[in-house]
Amino acid sequence: MTLMHAADFHPHWPLTNGHIQTMLSSSGVRRLLLPRAARTVQLGAEPTVVDGGNGVRLTGAFTAQHVHAQARGLAVLFHGWEGSVDSTYVLQTGSRLLADGWDVFRLNFRDHGDSHALNEALFHSCRLDEVVHALGDIAHRWPARPLALAGFSLGGNFALRAALAAPDAGLPLRYVLAVCPIIDPAAGLFSLEARAPWFYRAYFMHKWRHSLLKKQKAFPQHHYFEMGELKKDLRGLTESLVRQHTDFDSLQQYLDGYSVAGDTLMNLHVPATILTARDDPVIPVDAFEHLRLPPTVELDIADHGGHCGFIRGRSMTSFTDAYIAARFDAMADNL
Repeated sequence: MTLMHAADFHPHWPLTNGHIQTMLSSSGVRRLLLPRAARTVQLGAEPTVVDGGNGVRLTGAFTAQHVHAQARGLAVLFHGWEGSVDSTYVLQTGSRLLADGWDVFRLNFRDHGDSHALNEALFHSCRLDEVVHALGDIAHRWPARPLALAGFSLGGNFALRAALAAPDAGLPLRYVLAVCPIIDPAAGLFSLEARAPWFYRAYFMHKWRHSLLKKQKAFPQHHYFEMGELKKDLRGLTESLVRQHTDFDSLQQYLDGYSVAGDTLMNLHVPATILTARDDPVIPVDAFEHLRLPPTVELDIADHGGHCGFIRGRSMTSFTDAYIAARFDAMADNL
């Protein structure tokens, strides 16, 4: 099978603009224009709660394939920060994998989707243990093999860290693919503050504040933040989160806690691919170019695509769907 590569993505103007790609990736316009086939993963989906360990519960949705007598394997999908199992890019990717004969599980992180009332403690990006535990529960309950994992943005970061933890956790993970993952959280935060246009900060902060207010409503007996703290900027509210709701001593220590920068991924033994774009306005490409990677990890950088966009044209479909499916299929076929 001939695999697609980042160099094969050649969008026409104006989709050569990284900001347009990024804004369209999660826009309501795109959701309206997507073909019906991009939503098939929702048909017959089984909403479920999985075990995150230590009493933690995470929500998700399982969809069984009906293309082959036996599934190619189980594909697990991770959304980005303040996304959900029903984010456009998750639905489109899941639908494509379903069409190729994969069973698909879409996982919500804590406090994402409609899961705010399940766990009293707040979500933060260093809660890897519960995600790894949930993957173990998913692999046990739906034991189609092989198990492959794809994640987007923060979900891509979680996917890479889950792959690092997989051998010690006994996860039967055979392949991981991360689209525009957060590499160096400190650099990403600085980039959003200093380099990215203001509307990205406004977008993320609006969604985060809305999520925190939903959490407060779900647990009115618990005081999470002062209203004045919710009015802080991205750095200020993150510092409040770290101080009040984590065991980290500083913002920098927290950001380092979920970094995969430098040579961190040299310890990754699960075959992996990282796909990103040079014009991503959210995650600086420098972080990818400074990675030290083992031979089992492929870094594929496109000239265009924005942040988790890679939109082909008027259909609003994404290059990443076929890209992910081709690599998942090749892995399964070569076993």
